[in-house]
Amino acid sequence: MFKSLFAGALVTVIAGSAMAADLPRRSAANAPSPVFTRAFNWTGLYAGLNAGYDFGTMSKSAKDAIGNVSGYSVGGTVGYNHQMGQFVVGAEGDLAWADVDGATGANKAQISSIGTLRARAGFAADRALVYATAGYAGGNVKVTTAAGSSTKWEHGYAVGAGIEYAFTNSISAKTEYVYSSLSSKNYNLTAVDSAGANVSAIRTGVNFKF
Repeated sequence: MFKSLFAGALVTVIAGSAMAADLPRRSAANAPSPVFTRAFNWTGLYAGLNAGYDFGTMSKSAKDAIGNVSGYSVGGTVGYNHQMGQFVVGAEGDLAWADVDGATGANKAQISSIGTLRARAGFAADRALVYATAGYAGGNVKVTTAAGSSTKWEHGYAVGAGIEYAFTNSISAKTEYVYSSLSSKNYNLTAVDSAGANVSAIRTGVNFKF
């Protein structure tokens, strides 16, 4: 009887092993394919709006007669970028309405508009762009004294730097610093024979890329 039970158990084990061998083997799960995202490309035409705080000082005889000026500006921007690897170069122009003024006694100066036309060059880390800029600056300057007033468009240069970030493929925002130096012109007024201006602007802007 013992031998019969042992023989039956042995047959059961062998049969179970054979059935297990016939079952399909489970293969290891395939590793997920890597997902590659394309880096943002800054190349293209764009336009936008900007606003900021402007401050500085008058130059030439207006420096002593009037002194410092400050105020705000709001304007529009157009430009074009071209990206080569991680380097971005381009050109940008802007024109802003300004309320930047200062006064000492009866002597007053007001910058009512200011614009620039600049080259830009920077380094892009995907959607972030750090850049430097330089070019032409011009502004509408009005000087008033007890003898009257005179308004002239003054020419000069602008330099600056900033950072811009693309939140979508079409919309980006920037923060920048731009220094504009406007060469002096003759106003031939009492206390102010000539006047120029050196103005720093800290501004933010939003651009739409086409």
